[in-house]
Amino acid sequence: MVVRAARRTVLFLVALLLAGCAWELYKVVGPEQGGTWLGLPMAKTSDRAMPHTWDMVKRLNEPERRGDDRAIWLSVAEYGWYSGRMAFFGLVLGTAGGVAMAVLMARFKFAERGLLPWIVMSQTVPLIALAPQLVSWSGKIDIAGWEWPRWLSVSVLAGFLAFFPISIGTLRGLTSAPAAALELMQSYAAGWWRTLFKLRFPSAVPAMIPGLKLGATLAVVGVIVSEISTGVSGGIGRAVISYSQAATGDPTKPYAAVAGAATLGLLMYGAIVLLDVVLMRNRPLEENS
Repeated sequence: MVVRAARRTVLFLVALLLAGCAWELYKVVGPEQGGTWLGLPMAKTSDRAMPHTWDMVKRLNEPERRGDDRAIWLSVAEYGWYSGRMAFFGLVLGTAGGVAMAVLMARFKFAERGLLPWIVMSQTVPLIALAPQLVSWSGKIDIAGWEWPRWLSVSVLAGFLAFFPISIGTLRGLTSAPAAALELMQSYAAGWWRTLFKLRFPSAVPAMIPGLKLGATLAVVGVIVSEISTGVSGGIGRAVISYSQAATGDPTKPYAAVAGAATLGLLMYGAIVLLDVVLMRNRPLEENS
């Protein structure tokens, strides 16, 4: 497990290095003011439109604003921490909803036939169009003195985006338990719920983990898109907007926010990888036939 993790880390770093090399290679061979090639548009390669990778890295240790001694990477880390908490709570909401729907569909076939098309259809709803409607709940919903906060709307939107792969992966896992094991549980007169927790859920872990990985990254995407489209401040999404507005005089600044958003997605993905290690460490490895 450790060797495999180390190999994947090395491959990721190599891929990152190759991406940087491809960026610099295009700056060398690409047109400085843009143009077309075989009818396809080509991006500008000027330093203002496409700064060097080393300039982006150098900018991370420079002040966010003039006259400020605080490095921009510290500000981006704070924005990422704020967005990360909303993304994590959104992932929790998406996991709870996705697993509950998967259990319902696994228990009742008519529920699967009725819910599955709607679950698939839900992912065709544009998040940018849905976000303002949900954020408008802030200040309008008051339950026993508790007022719906704006950050919760962002987390719900993140959960809405994350629950789809989790529900599909969980459903696939719950229905993939070995037939012989199910017959054995029936011979012991085990009810459906006992079979669910003793057999189906343990068997579903290998199928649930990929859904959780995808859901974790989608939760980050949902938070960033929601922040950008609704104006919720304090997170990495608003940093992307504010830094982009300064791109004319500081072309490397927007990439600091982009790097922060990418790092947040990797951290959320890494958390699920650690969960995978914990859950799978005592499972026997499947032999290739």
